[in-house]
Amino acid sequence: MTQKPTCIRRLVLACVMALPLSAMAQAQDTWPSKPISMIVASGAGSGVDVMARDLAQKLGAALGQTIVVDNKPGASGQVAGQLVARARPDGYTLLYSNASFIAVSPAVLAKMNHDPVKDLTPIAQTAVGGIILMVNKNVPANNLQELVALVKASPNKFSYGTWGEGTSGHLTTEWLKKKAGLAMEHVPYKTVPQVVNDLASGVLQIGWADPSTPVPMIEAKQIKGIAMSGTVRVPRTPGVPTMGEQGYPFDAVGWFGVMGPADMPPALTQRLNREINKILQSPEMAKRMETLNFEPPPNKSADEFKRIVVRDIATWKAIASDLNLKME
Repeated sequence: MTQKPTCIRRLVLACVMALPLSAMAQAQDTWPSKPISMIVASGAGSGVDVMARDLAQKLGAALGQTIVVDNKPGASGQVAGQLVARARPDGYTLLYSNASFIAVSPAVLAKMNHDPVKDLTPIAQTAVGGIILMVNKNVPANNLQELVALVKASPNKFSYGTWGEGTSGHLTTEWLKKKAGLAMEHVPYKTVPQVVNDLASGVLQIGWADPSTPVPMIEAKQIKGIAMSGTVRVPRTPGVPTMGEQGYPFDAVGWFGVMGPADMPPALTQRLNREINKILQSPEMAKRMETLNFEPPPNKSADEFKRIVVRDIATWKAIASDLNLKME
């Protein structure tokens, strides 16, 4: 008789402990049951923003829910990254970012408000492409060798703009400065469109951007494309050779991707990855990538994307270490 209450208590305890697991499973079964927030680590009008909005519209249609794009630029991607890192891992808060903010910033910033590897879940890589070096139309240089000679002849006369400290544009230029013996100052902007607009107006003479944002200005001959990082030329600016073709091989390639908070349920991660890859492999999206001046769409699993993130962080850390570059 004395055993029955104990057995009952154990049974009740087991049922209570199972409730959170049951609730979690039920939540996953009904996901998504409300709008999803996609935090974008860049300003409106940038290549990151354009890609995020394209994907949000198509992914929302596939999932049967609205995906609300929320631009949170600033602090080399840390503003957006921290928001997502602190969010619940329930699939309702996603991050859309580029490699600069995920893989490059950790290599050079002395303090990060989140760890991209430990605090985020890689979901899907969505685009791949190098970054483009540009000059104002009146700068007397039409290729990388001419630009190097121009800057070298006038130490500290020129400055260059990027979309922030600790970004791929910043590190790539510091690498080039060391290799070529150049002296010029860095001007960090908050967004890529600001860099492109100041280049076109003549406020800035040298700058970097993603391959998409500056295309209209290059086609209008307001700015000149000088070089691409990475190993391949891109569709809309085929006349812009790579840095390697011009004697300064820099093979690290940028990318865009979707991430979530740490500890996202594998089922949600896999479903998002599957839906995103379906979108990327559509003929419509392949044409869109070409229009936006990117390489053909990738098709990576979440695990493959995670390995890319880890590899690229190590690559950029090695570059930063070689440059002895560390920032507060």
